[in-house]
Formats: sequence, structure tokens, C-alpha cells
Amino acid sequence: MVSRRPAVENLQNFLRISEAAEYLGVSPNTLRNWENAKKIAAHRHPVNDYRLFKQEELDALLSQLQEPRKPSKKAK
Repeated sequence: MVSRRPAVENLQNFLRISEAAEYLGVSPNTLRNWENAKKIAAHRHPVNDYRLFKQEELDALLSQLQEPRKPSKKAK
């Protein structure tokens, strides 16, 4: 099983949940919901167990959110 706990020396590439939420323009609760829905992976701080988010994963999610949605087909 792969650990979701980054080494202490590698924490500079991670944002805390409040920082990540501000970066994406959403609330921290939205990020928690997205984590529960498996839309984004949260890593855990090795000392205090806080949620941490990788900058590159946030960038990927942000570009995915900015893509235009396909129109849904509605029943007539």
C-alpha cells in the first residue's frame, strides 16, 4: 500500500486545505467533499495529520474545472 504521508522535507510542494481552497476559489468544505468523492487526493501531514494538497494536482484539477462542459441532452 502506498503511503499518503509525505516526508517532512518534501512539504514545500504541498498546500494546507485553506491555502488550496483559496488557490482554487472554493471553500475548504468543498475540497473535503471532493476528497470524499475521489475527485482529488488529500495527503496527510506526517506529524499533525492535517490534509495537504499537491500543487501539481491542484493545477490539474483547476484546468479540468475550467474546461467547458458538454451540453447535456434533455428529454423533449
